[in-house]
Amino acid sequence: MNQITPPPRIEIIPESAPFSDAQRSWLNGFFAGLLSTDAPTPLPAEQGSALVSGASGDGDDGEAPWHDQTMPIADRMKLAEGRPMRRRMMAAMAQQDCGQCGYNCNDYSDAIASRSEARLNLCVPGGKETARMLKTLHEELDKAPTAAPGDSAAAAAPAVIGEPGRSRDHPVAATFLSRRLLNGAGSEKETWHIEFDLSGCGLDYVVGDSFGIFASNEIGHVDQIIALLGASHTTNINGKTLREVLTGDVSLSPAPDKLFELISFITGGAQREKARALAQGEDPDGDAATLDVMAALQKFSGVRPHPEAFVEALEPLQPRLYSISSSHNATPGRLSLTVDCVRYVIGKRKRLGMASTFLAERINPGDEVKVYVQKAHGFALPQDPKTPIIMIGPGTGIAPFRAFLLDRRATGATGRNWLFFGHQRSATDFFYSDELNAMKTAGLLTRLSLAWSRDGDKKFYVQDRMREVGRELWTWLAEGANVYVCGDAKRMAKDVERALVDIVAQFGARSIEEAVSFVAELKKTGRFQQDVY
Repeated sequence: MNQITPPPRIEIIPESAPFSDAQRSWLNGFFAGLLSTDAPTPLPAEQGSALVSGASGDGDDGEAPWHDQTMPIADRMKLAEGRPMRRRMMAAMAQQDCGQCGYNCNDYSDAIASRSEARLNLCVPGGKETARMLKTLHEELDKAPTAAPGDSAAAAAPAVIGEPGRSRDHPVAATFLSRRLLNGAGSEKETWHIEFDLSGCGLDYVVGDSFGIFASNEIGHVDQIIALLGASHTTNINGKTLREVLTGDVSLSPAPDKLFELISFITGGAQREKARALAQGEDPDGDAATLDVMAALQKFSGVRPHPEAFVEALEPLQPRLYSISSSHNATPGRLSLTVDCVRYVIGKRKRLGMASTFLAERINPGDEVKVYVQKAHGFALPQDPKTPIIMIGPGTGIAPFRAFLLDRRATGATGRNWLFFGHQRSATDFFYSDELNAMKTAGLLTRLSLAWSRDGDKKFYVQDRMREVGRELWTWLAEGANVYVCGDAKRMAKDVERALVDIVAQFGARSIEEAVSFVAELKKTGRFQQDVY
């Protein structure tokens, strides 16, 4: 492999700029990364280093340079050093503002720091990494003197009881209608179009919103765990059977630190030391990342916690959020999702995505499911129906854009629509192909740009297609188009943003720094919006 020499360090942000040393260092690294041909540098998320909530009474300036989904937690915590506790807690979050916790990242951290929220494990995208950091910070918070009344970090926000179906804490029952496989024969993927009936619960939504689903664990998996415990499935746990609790109340993946703590209490010797190490986030055998609850019990075979203590050591089962792929204006009372079914093998054991397989095979038409609508923050169609839109959504990222197109057709919006869609193979993975081609024929879908990563000798992605049609894409931007991205935050969204910066620089006759500023301004004004996970 040819060695690539990195460019010299570039000081783009002057010392006189209104940034701290840490922020200036990060921004210089970011701009330098854009100029590098080496490994890609994370690009800023929606807010980047923009103000999140303004300066407040605790002396914080309100800036959040860590608010970037692609940034490792260690880097985020470094940027938050010296900030008030609530801001350090925010840096521990997953930075997705997905609403799955019932808050956005900023408000969740404020609620924990003000002691109005005791749950430290609600950040589903952040997983163990976030929960461990929050636990550490919370212990530090407990040692600190109680702040005076009225202090912004201690003032608890009043509890808000939302209307039914509008939050994870107040779900309603919707009826499952149907599922339809979207992949053709021979596909390596398993993706389902899922339909719900909302007429009975009275829920509505707007395109861009997400749908929260309270799924349950697979009964066979539950019974295997009960067998490993050497317990009876009818064991009483606070008025429910052990099987009922393990099916609907607790998470069986991944194994939480508390479970390893419990195991360390009831075993000894090398087993105890190993369990203690895992409880502290260490990885003595190199398999910590693969240990769900069942694998943890198998790893410490012969250790049989008491069922009540075992359940107490597990995390609550969290709802899952999915982008809505339908329009209430087009089909009132009905809602659809586009869901990848997760199945994989570790060792000799098949692992299942809990919620995706619940939707793909464990519920039947007519079954009721607890659900809620999560309102989108900063991801919506433009207010002016004449505004052109560019939508970039490979794989299941197409979900909200199908919704956008259906909504624009239903409301008679006249703005032009350009969709970038990609997946592995055109023959088996072109989701909603009949619909999209019909929309193109009818003129609703002005342009449809496709990218198939496995159809040729070289992998080809949506960002590659963007570069191919960069001149036309720049023209749309110059004419006021909004840009939307949906999909994977770690790689795809970052690569798409980098491609957009390159296109602005090349066809907008701008330097890289000016192109970055242009894209940042698109974000600031709401013309570049992301739904990433």
